[in-house]
Amino acid sequence: MNKHAELSSNNIVEFIADIFHRRGHEEYLGEPVTMAEHMLQGAHFAANQGESDEIIVATLLHDIGHFTSEFGMFSMDDTEDRWHENAGAEVLEAFFPSLISDCVRYHVAAKRYLCATSPEYYDQLSEASVHSLNLQGGPMNTTEVAAFEQNPNLDAIIKVRKFDDRGKIAGLETAPFTYYIPMIQSIVDTHSAGQ
Repeated sequence: MNKHAELSSNNIVEFIADIFHRRGHEEYLGEPVTMAEHMLQGAHFAANQGESDEIIVATLLHDIGHFTSEFGMFSMDDTEDRWHENAGAEVLEAFFPSLISDCVRYHVAAKRYLCATSPEYYDQLSEASVHSLNLQGGPMNTTEVAAFEQNPNLDAIIKVRKFDDRGKIAGLETAPFTYYIPMIQSIVDTHSAGQ
């Protein structure tokens, strides 16, 4: 049974907002920004490039699993993966369209994919990203690449990954989480109505 089964479309947005409020100040994986700053910066870049609300929200929520995973937060001392991408997708998938939950579930796989298919991508990763990449299986092999390319949301997943990578700028001013609440709620309401 889903341990977040008590959540509903009426309170999922409140649940996410509470996580940002309580945990957003925590360090982001050895980077010069907090978790909230990282996620808000990604959404900021997506919005500034005119992306859809779904891509903006997927980017905003891509790392929510760091807060909801039973395995806790990543650190530079880790010797195994904590599977935050699965933890985040499991919380969101009942309330958001599959495009958003796929972007959350596969943003780590997208890093592995891009490292395998674009050598220059690996060269721009931060030390923390390289460390987590090694824990997450390293670059994909050719079989994994071929399988990953079958995902119908591949383009969106790659976009979110690239916005994720940009969200590491110390001192960058962005809109607060509350700015995105109406957008998130609208997506949840639309998805709920279509169920």
